[in-house]
Amino acid sequence: MKKETEENIEQLQLIEQNLQTILAQKQNFQTQILETENALEELKKSKDNIYKIIGSIMVLSEKNDVEIYLNSKKEVIELRIKNLEKQESKLKEKANEIQQVVLKELKKEG
Repeated sequence: MKKETEENIEQLQLIEQNLQTILAQKQNFQTQILETENALEELKKSKDNIYKIIGSIMVLSEKNDVEIYLNSKKEVIELRIKNLEKQESKLKEKANEIQQVVLKELKKEG
């Protein structure tokens, strides 16, 4: 096998590892969005005092402030997911290109 083909295969493996990392991060962020949406739903239902956890303590907070914080957190997470999806798309395209090159090389050698 040619050295160039071996390098391309190694590059494909690295891309696959990067894709796995991106997918794990995306899953983590999606879980955070679900938790944030659940917190927002509970916040809407609540008529009592609202407490926010800061570090290891709970602090009495204004309902509106907590809602603004949660919505802001959700927006940031959604942006991170979009960014990861762009990275994922670019990596998949690059993997496809390299895979085509490797297949052509292997057919020539075979």
